[in-house]
Amino acid sequence: MQIFYSKDITDNGFCTLDAEESRHAVRVMRLREGDKINVTDGRGNLYSCNIIEANDHACVVETAEQQSTAQTSNATLHLAVAPTKNPSRMEWLVEKAVEIGVGKITLLQCDHSERSFLKTDRLEKLAISAMKQSLHTILPEIQPAVNLSDWLRSSHSMLHSPLKFIAHCEADKPRVPLAKAVQPGLDTVVLIGPEGDFSEEEIALALECGFQPVSLGPSRLRTETAALYAVTAFNLINDR
Repeated sequence: MQIFYSKDITDNGFCTLDAEESRHAVRVMRLREGDKINVTDGRGNLYSCNIIEANDHACVVETAEQQSTAQTSNATLHLAVAPTKNPSRMEWLVEKAVEIGVGKITLLQCDHSERSFLKTDRLEKLAISAMKQSLHTILPEIQPAVNLSDWLRSSHSMLHSPLKFIAHCEADKPRVPLAKAVQPGLDTVVLIGPEGDFSEEEIALALECGFQPVSLGPSRLRTETAALYAVTAFNLINDR
C-alpha cells in the first residue's frame, strides 16, 4: 500500500496535494484521473481518495471513504534529545525513530552540547517520508531546540506523562534499567543528552522536576544510538 500525506484532507470533500506529493503521485507513480490513492492527515486518519486532476504540481483528489480514525488510547513516547554535532546522524535518528514509533521529538540545548541549532524543516520532511514508508498515519511533532534547564523549569508541570526518565552516564548515581522502568500503556518522556552527557546541574534539576534516572545498559552509546535504544525499548514493551 502507498500512502500520501496532506494535512488538509477531510472526510468529505476535495483536497489539493502539495507540489512534492503531487510530483510523486503523477510523475513517479504515473497515476492518472480516476486512480485511487490513500491519503493520511498525519493525525491518525486514513482516507481512500479518487484523483480528480492529475496535475504534477497540484494534484486534486476527492475523498471517497475514511478507512481508519485516530487511535488515542495507545501510549506515546516523547523523545527529548540533544542534537548531534554531525546533523546527518540526527536525520538518521529521526527517520528511524518515526519508522519504529515516536509521538514527539524535542531538540535540547544542553550544557555540554556540541550543536545548539538544527533546522527542523529538513527533519520534518524526513519524518513525513518515514511515516509514509512505515505505513503510519500519525506524524510526530518535532520541536525546535530549546535550552534544557529553561524547558524543565517552564514546562515540567505541564509534562503530564505518567513516566518521565533521564538517561545519564553517572555510574555512581542510582539508576534503573530503562527496559525495566518503562510500563506498557503509559505515556513516557525520555531525556537523552549530548556526547558529553548531561551536567550534574541538569541531572539534579531533572530529578527535582520528577524525572527518574535510568541506564541504557553497560555500553557507552552515541547520542543517536542511545535515543534509538529508548525508542525501541518503549515500542517493544508496548507491543507485548
